[in-house]
Amino acid sequence: MTQDALIAAISIFTAGITIAIGSIGPALGEGRAVAQALAAIAQQPDEARTITRTLFVGLAMVESTAIYCFVVSMILLFANPYWDHFRAVGG
Repeated sequence: MTQDALIAAISIFTAGITIAIGSIGPALGEGRAVAQALAAIAQQPDEARTITRTLFVGLAMVESTAIYCFVVSMILLFANPYWDHFRAVGG
């Protein structure tokens, strides 16, 4: 296996693991946040607007973690900084 092929294989594997693990946490967090918001709205229906607004802000922050993982995996696949380094060292 050549050095380029090894870097490609490791990059693809790491990108897949990044997406797989990086999407589990936000999914669980979003599910719990929605469940808690629904419970709060059920207990205090008059505050539904405030709870909903706060929920959407919180969901956006939780989702940003998954987006960061997606960006890292895209960098590993398409703009890998190690390609140029190993090509320069390898000749």
